[in-house]
This record gives sequence, structure tokens and C-alpha cells, in this order.
Amino acid sequence: MSLFTRKERELVGIVKPGSDLNKPVKKYVKKAVDLIGGFGKLVEKGDTIVVKPNFNTDDAYPGSSDPDFVKAVIELLYEAGAGKVILAEDSYFRVSTRKNLENTGMLRKALEAGAEVIVLREGKWVTVDVDGKYMKQFHVGEIFTKEKKIVYLPCIKTHFLGKFTMSLKLPMGLIRYDDRIKMHLRALNRKIADLNIAVRPSLIIMDGRKCFITRGPRTGEVREPGLILVSGDQIAIDIEAIKVIQSFEGNNLAGVSPWSFDQIRWAMVNKIGVGSEKEYYILKG
Repeated sequence: MSLFTRKERELVGIVKPGSDLNKPVKKYVKKAVDLIGGFGKLVEKGDTIVVKPNFNTDDAYPGSSDPDFVKAVIELLYEAGAGKVILAEDSYFRVSTRKNLENTGMLRKALEAGAEVIVLREGKWVTVDVDGKYMKQFHVGEIFTKEKKIVYLPCIKTHFLGKFTMSLKLPMGLIRYDDRIKMHLRALNRKIADLNIAVRPSLIIMDGRKCFITRGPRTGEVREPGLILVSGDQIAIDIEAIKVIQSFEGNNLAGVSPWSFDQIRWAMVNKIGVGSEKEYYILKG
């Protein structure tokens, strides 16, 4: 089980700040995390925390993370007592991660918030063996093998190959480019489940103020749920985010139970998270 539970059930917190990106988001992120127990459940004084946003490209939010959202999380982690916050990312292998972070303003905002920024391809890749059905080995950015307190910051998006891209697919951006190619050759969504054996987050803070309901991951038809979702459980939070997409007419995920998608089914096989809605509570604030 994760750090964020109640009566042996996982927790999913949901708040609704609205979709206005000019509205300060920090207090709503804190409110959402407070619903499930607060940053104190994760952060001890002096901890190093790694945050993993979504900058596969430099497309505008929700094609990529909103830099102000990420900055707010970094600031809140420091306020909770973290000694160091590291933003670690690796973009689509044909583009420059550092340029993406510069173009979106994320590099500047991360440094303003006091974070160290690591571009994974500029450092060392570490081989991690997993007992997966479809993948047995991954090459992971070194920082994700050294530090165990990891915060994922996914968006809510449909994906033209993977159906959706949320917390379960986010770690695609922390593995080496040749592994990513292998992932896409066949059984992508089942391999994503194997990838999540290699690295697990302690907390997921999902920016659902806007989302894609078609196409993705770079561009798509945008809707504005106006939500922030948080959890320690990847399956539970992705299930609730799929429901968000499915609530909009014309979405690409319509008519399918969230539990039937391959990413979810195989994540359950690999015991990445909950196995049913009876195993988690939804808390709204």
C-alpha cells in the first residue's frame, strides 16, 4: 500500500480550482494533498525529493506540464521540509530536453523555486532488471535508482497509441531512448505495466484543469474539467482520470470500462496498485 491510505484503503483526493491558468494554483495543490494526509506523509526534514513532470515535447499545456503548476509543487515540497528538490526529465529522443524546458519556461521557473534540474540523457543510465511478462530490463535515469521519494506530475490526456497517458505512462520519460523504441514495437500498454515495476512514485499530483479528450499526446481536443487529482496509487488515480475524459461528449475512450484498458489490467497483474474501486476512497474538497 502507499503512504496515503485510510482504513486499509488507498485515497484519491480531488479539488476543483477551475481551468483559469491565471488563477494561483498553489493553494489548491496543497488543499488536494491535505485531503489525503498532507505533504508531511511523504516529506521528512532534509529529504531529497525527485519530481517527474511531463515534457516529452514543448507543446502547450496540457500537451506538456504547466510550469506554474510544477513550480507550485516544488515550493510546497520545500515548505514541507525537503532539503533538496530535483526536477528530472527526458523528452522524446529526437528533440532536446533542455531546449524543451527552456522553451516552455520550466527551466527558469524550476530554478526560481530552488530546484536542481537534471536532464537524464546528460547523465548516467542504470540497468534495472524486472520480472515483467513483456519486458525484463530497463535503462533508467540514475537519479530514479538513487532516490526513493518520487513525485509524479502527469497531465490528463488521450494518446493515439496508448489510449491514454497519465501516471502509469509517465515513467516512459525516465528510460533510455532504445527502451522507448522497444516499448512501441508491440504490446505498448502491457509493457507500460512492466515499466512500473522498475520505478514507483510515492505521490502523484495530476493536473486536470485542462485535458485532451481526443488524439494526444502533443495536441488534441481540449476540455476544461478544472480539477486536481492526487493519490499514492497509480491505478486508482488513472481510473478516476479516465472517467474525467469519458465525461465529455466525443471523447476517444467512450463506451469502455476504465478497468478494461490494457494499461490498467496489466498494472493490476503486476500489482502496481488497487484491483477494484472497493479498494480506495475518493475525497473531494
